[in-house]
Amino acid sequence: MFLLPGRALLLLALVELFPFTKVSSPHPPTPPSSKGELTLPPKLQKELGKALEALRENKLPEARKHLDAVYRVAPSDTETNFLLGIYSSQMNDWQNAKSFFEKVLALSPNHLGALLSLGSALIAEQAPAEAARYFNRAVDVEPTSWRAHAALADACIRQGLLEESIHHAERALELGHSQAEIVLPLLARALQLHGDEQRAAVVFQAYLQGHSKDASAAQPLTSLADGSMAQGVGPLSKLSVAPSALPVVATATLLFPKWLPPDIDETVPSVEPGIKCNLDEILEKSGRRIREFVASVDRFTATEAITHESINKWGFASRPTRFEFDYLVSIKETRPGLLSVDEYRNSHHHSTEFPDGIVTTGLPALLLIFHPYFAQNFTMTCEGLTRSKGQPAWQVHFRQRPDRPSVIRTYQTGGPHGPVFRAALKGRAWIAADSFQMVRVETDIMDPLPQIRLVADHAAIEYGPVHFRSRNLEMWLPQTAEVFYDWRGRRSHRRHSFGNYLLYSVDDKQQITVPDAQAPAAPSSDVENPSPGA
Repeated sequence: MFLLPGRALLLLALVELFPFTKVSSPHPPTPPSSKGELTLPPKLQKELGKALEALRENKLPEARKHLDAVYRVAPSDTETNFLLGIYSSQMNDWQNAKSFFEKVLALSPNHLGALLSLGSALIAEQAPAEAARYFNRAVDVEPTSWRAHAALADACIRQGLLEESIHHAERALELGHSQAEIVLPLLARALQLHGDEQRAAVVFQAYLQGHSKDASAAQPLTSLADGSMAQGVGPLSKLSVAPSALPVVATATLLFPKWLPPDIDETVPSVEPGIKCNLDEILEKSGRRIREFVASVDRFTATEAITHESINKWGFASRPTRFEFDYLVSIKETRPGLLSVDEYRNSHHHSTEFPDGIVTTGLPALLLIFHPYFAQNFTMTCEGLTRSKGQPAWQVHFRQRPDRPSVIRTYQTGGPHGPVFRAALKGRAWIAADSFQMVRVETDIMDPLPQIRLVADHAAIEYGPVHFRSRNLEMWLPQTAEVFYDWRGRRSHRRHSFGNYLLYSVDDKQQITVPDAQAPAAPSSDVENPSPGA
């Protein structure tokens, strides 16, 4: 990551394994595009912020006063109409609430809050099939929203779609961790109805451990808490499984958006009880997979779609800015202990500037933290067996060792020749239990960097199998990535998605889908591992 003059930030290696990996881009960073900014003038933004604060404190008359002040001037503002919908729902005026949410979707069809709120209103009206249409749209708009998956799981179980409900409930927990624990009773109920009473009991016990005082949540599945049900003795007919009349994702909770995910060390995601893991075996076999990856690929290209949102101090997100690139990554091992990683972006679109002047790169290389050359720089702990994307996965926590060099993430001020600031990382990885492929990685910086006013930098990357037909080769490559950062008071959320992979090896070109254009390779730079062969 580099900080350039003019208060621009270039993420030359957001998850950079090599401090001076080269990255080329056809356009330098520029100031934020107006398309990514809030459309209301500052005075009305302040009024809207006061309305939000009043709604959070349940001061409804005060909230209405501020909302009316904005609505008179800007009746087509999406966030004003959204908060009017929230206000109406808190007044139990569901007809007006739905009207406002529908107006928001007419103005902004991909507004996540309106999709979830309108679906929740339909759940309250006992119309789960209609609600599921909006929740499915919410998942399509933001596939990494745990709330969207939790809401869809709720709609599915009400329709008797148990497998779909289990899938989305598990996905909500995978994405939201402790924030998504409200979905545990729903998951337990779906598992029990599906016939997996033993796992249902385990899931519900995990919920009760942290919510022992929540009697209302415990009531539908009380018999799951005793040992007989865990052993499959308790009869299904004696268990009350009627879903709550209230939606699992309450509309009021959308007034308290947490734009930044919980810190890696805030909580430990739940794992299966009583299953021991062999950390040495996990590191050895996952490291072997990463070595195979480096040996198999000279470079690969993909199409990359990026969606950017800026978050203001009240938690309002700007209208999403979306742009696409042809994207090339080259990863080579020139000799043992010596690797080179290069990235290149090219675009056929006129507007290719990154919002906030921040160019995100280095994301595909994050799994290389488990390469044998670099794993030794971290303290690693296997926390147990869990599920990721519906499959068993080992959950591994890692933390930068103080006695080893921090070479994963760097920030540089004043351009390519300015001083470099290194950030120690901590994180968690999910590694497939059968194949030992990397499924998901999340990282946080261990401490803020006050020298450059960097408060937070969170990344989450998901990997999936990509099959190259002509060589019958399957490789696990980045599918999606999310980046959250708080730098100089700017809070931003960025989503990346990758597809249309094209793989190059020494003499062969293996193609899945031909991208619109192929970008030429950037010049490479070799960086030696600090402790080769160790």
